[in-house]
Amino acid sequence: MSARPLWEEVAMAQSAAITPFPVTKNTGPATVDRPTIEHETRPEEDVDLPWQVVVHNDPVNLMTYVTMVFQRVFGYPREKAERHMLEVHQKGRSVLWSGMRERAELYVQQLHGYLLLATLEKTG
Repeated sequence: MSARPLWEEVAMAQSAAITPFPVTKNTGPATVDRPTIEHETRPEEDVDLPWQVVVHNDPVNLMTYVTMVFQRVFGYPREKAERHMLEVHQKGRSVLWSGMRERAELYVQQLHGYLLLATLEKTG
């Protein structure tokens, strides 16, 4: 039996199990490659073209619900929202908004949030 207390033997065993990080000498400044510059792959015209937000007919949602969604998302007055709702009902689709792509994507995403079938279409 050793003359050391048990806690000292445990501490020594633990410290022997821990290996420190290897120390390396600094041999000088690290070399860094030049950054790679990536260019936009889609043509700039695609972003700037007018885009359309189109809502398609579905047999699930009530006409009053669709009208309410058009009012909330686009801020349309009830009469205009009802006209678009009837166009969707009778013709199967309606173009609700046209403009820049980013805002059109936002509108489509909001309509999907209300569980309406909406798509983004490029004009021209």
